[in-house]
Amino acid sequence: MMPLRATHAKLALSALGLAVLTGCASVSLDQNINRVNDEAGSFTGGKLALARTLDERDQRAQAAQALLAQPLEQKDAVQLALVNSPSLQTLLAQGWAESADAAQAGRIANPIFSFERMVAGDELEFGRALSFGLLDLLTLPARHGGATRRIEQAQLRLTSDVVDQITRVRQSWVRAVAAQQTLKYAKQVYDSAEAGAELAKRMQAAGNFNRITRAREQAFYADAATRLSTAQHQATASREELVRLLGLDEAQEQTLKLP
Repeated sequence: MMPLRATHAKLALSALGLAVLTGCASVSLDQNINRVNDEAGSFTGGKLALARTLDERDQRAQAAQALLAQPLEQKDAVQLALVNSPSLQTLLAQGWAESADAAQAGRIANPIFSFERMVAGDELEFGRALSFGLLDLLTLPARHGGATRRIEQAQLRLTSDVVDQITRVRQSWVRAVAAQQTLKYAKQVYDSAEAGAELAKRMQAAGNFNRITRAREQAFYADAATRLSTAQHQATASREELVRLLGLDEAQEQTLKLP
């Protein structure tokens, strides 16, 4: 049989190996997301999450539908992006992947388990060993420190990207609402200018307006038409930008109402 002292030594080495493994840099998706919600709570409202199951996706779709059932205020636009935007979901998945890669770089290679059977005369002895690469053990502290720094950098980058994305949603909402109001005003001006131009035409035909007065009304009408066309373009472009940032599909886009 194997001597008791040798058995204790092997157990001690095994315990050391487990301690080394547990000391490696580690990261989890929930930790990543919770930290973003803590550090950027004023942007996410603590509601940033990654949908990982079909039930979670269905719940998020229902939440998006409820938000789109009424005119979308700015805070609602942020909530809609949090539950509906594929871009935000991609950021979370990429951030987790970067952190996991960094953590993996700080770990030692998988241990090698060996089993041997030795025969000496009438005696039979079995040996078991759990071994690690010596270079891996010697460089572990440096790699652990590097992995920890990379995890921290990935976490900060993820938080920054989420804040940037939500900021873009807020800004896009403001532009879309402002463009909608500008279009409404431009339409009113155009209708007034069109009526004025028609009246000037009739007044000139009746001999009450000269050509200069009518030309002035026509110039105002042409300018109003140009401004209306520009406003329509801006309203369409800003709305499409908001739709893209919110991750809306065609059906959702049709239900989107701005205040």
